[in-house]
Amino acid sequence: MHLRVPVFGGAHIKAHSLRRYMALRQVNSCKYRSFGSVRTRRRIQLFKMNKLRRFRLKRTVRIAIVLSFACAALAAFSNVAQAQRIDLGFAGSTVIAPGANSCSGDCQISQSLSGGFYPGFNADVIFWHNLGAGFEYNWRGSQGGGAYAADLDVNYRPIFFNFNAVYSPKLANHIYLEVVGGVGAMSTHLYECDDCGIAGGSTEVASSSHFDVDVGGGIKLYASHGFFIRPEIREYWINNDTNFAGSHATRVGATLGYTFGGGH
Repeated sequence: MHLRVPVFGGAHIKAHSLRRYMALRQVNSCKYRSFGSVRTRRRIQLFKMNKLRRFRLKRTVRIAIVLSFACAALAAFSNVAQAQRIDLGFAGSTVIAPGANSCSGDCQISQSLSGGFYPGFNADVIFWHNLGAGFEYNWRGSQGGGAYAADLDVNYRPIFFNFNAVYSPKLANHIYLEVVGGVGAMSTHLYECDDCGIAGGSTEVASSSHFDVDVGGGIKLYASHGFFIRPEIREYWINNDTNFAGSHATRVGATLGYTFGGGH
């Protein structure tokens, strides 16, 4: 007895061919499954490759952005550093002030602040459109006497120190104008002396400080590289200064200095 099984197109095969038929179907089925699994693996690999490419691209973009910002910041800092000018200088000057008061009878004569040699040092930084800030410190090199020595047996030494705003535009090659203004104080130190006016005092017995406002200017002349000389003048208004005659003083002199950075 033969068993007939329907197959493609209504055809029939015999029972003894059933095993071969089933084997062929199993092989074809495995082929299809194998082909599908290969295609799936290829899709997974392509997905992973695309994901890796996108990650590398994003990382490259991030690195490029960071480097761009770093380059921009470096360029800006370089421009600022090139635009900055830092001046350091040592000064020599003298002071012109109202003369000593005169009186008759038993009275104390106010001393004039005029005269004497004032060494000093100063520094300023120009950091934005010729504008900047500075500091200066000037003191009388030798002790003064005069009315103080005659009436009180003491010598004196005044000190000026001020913080200023600075404006320093370029006038011509190697020539700069400098205009300053600010606030500070004048400090007066008194020294006891046995032979006033000759040996000077060695022991400080008192000191007083008075608020002041100053304005002034100078012309900065560059001689070689960053070295300059600056003739200058300062006008001081001193608040409630009872140690000396008058409430104002003028300091005239010059500064020898050096400029770091910037063009000259």
